[in-house]
Amino acid sequence: MAGYVGILSVELHFPHAGSLKGKRKHVLSAKAQLENRFGASVAEVDHHDLWQRCGLAMACTAREVGALHGLLDDAERWLHGQEWDVVRIDRRIVSLED
Repeated sequence: MAGYVGILSVELHFPHAGSLKGKRKHVLSAKAQLENRFGASVAEVDHHDLWQRCGLAMACTAREVGALHGLLDDAERWLHGQEWDVVRIDRRIVSLED
């Protein structure tokens, strides 16, 4: 059985957020777009109490590693094209055979 899981760990900065409520609007939008556009599972995993930072973890699966690289590339490109600043992105791909 073949298959791959791709994980992106993302740190975002929201320079225009002036409160936790303002940050929440951006976080909810980012999560929804990543889920809808890329079929990913997304969770806020860090910086819960900071109003201009957010840590997200995104996971998605594919049957072939090439397709998964393409999906993660597209997600990274989308993240970089938004109104927030991407501070850091780490990528990991795991084979289900490992």
